[in-house]
Amino acid sequence: MLVLAATPLGDARDASVRLREAIGTADVIAAEDTRRFRALAAALDVPVTGTVLSHYDAVETARLPGLLDDVRAGRTVLVVTDAGMPAVSDPGYRLVAAAAAEDLPITCLPGPSAVTTALVLSGLPCDRFCFEGFAPRKAGERTRWLAQLVTEPRAIVFFESPHRLRETLDTAVEVLGPDRAAAVCRELTKTYEEVRRGPLAELAEWAAGEVRGEITVVLAGAAPSAAPPVESLVPAVRERVAEGERLKDAVAAVAKAAGVGKRELYNATLQSS
Repeated sequence: MLVLAATPLGDARDASVRLREAIGTADVIAAEDTRRFRALAAALDVPVTGTVLSHYDAVETARLPGLLDDVRAGRTVLVVTDAGMPAVSDPGYRLVAAAAAEDLPITCLPGPSAVTTALVLSGLPCDRFCFEGFAPRKAGERTRWLAQLVTEPRAIVFFESPHRLRETLDTAVEVLGPDRAAAVCRELTKTYEEVRRGPLAELAEWAAGEVRGEITVVLAGAAPSAAPPVESLVPAVRERVAEGERLKDAVAAVAKAAGVGKRELYNATLQSS
């Protein structure tokens, strides 16, 4: 079986009983960093009897055939990353996809996740959220990425390097506005855990100083904008119809863009004739 297991973000005491058992019984352990994995096993006082292989981004594809062979042969392959859940902005996805394509047995040992931990600590509405992985490194790509999030109604979670945090927050102020609520979560579950909450402008000013550690950022979703009166949208519908578009199609396109009901706009258009 292929087993993906969440590992502690920092405090080894967050390791589940099932993770401890898996470390001690797995035939093969595919670890993002073998030294960090062995340090975790030592901290948990769990002897490792299986073969430990490196499984980081650069070798993930090359390791794939051998790990699949192990699962086909009836061995238990345990996949772990440095912290948190495998395949979530970490190695693991390709292996899971390949195993699933062959209908090989796969399971997951749930546990710590920086994404959900940051969400609940942010103090922001998080009943709906989206995860964006790591923020783009290049300035232009980062600006375009943030521009796509201007109207995103869900809370937004992403990872960032402490060395690029200031640039990213400065750009976020420019694109999303200085008053957009956010939280910067640093060193989650570790000795120097810190959560900074506030408007983007305030957080960007704080990040101008020295910031260290693993960083997870949460942005508040965009506030819903008031829909315009349907009567004001009728000229746009008529213009599209005049250009040859069917009335129903024109109504549907304009209503979707403006966030109003199609039936309401359709009736308003007919009544204005």
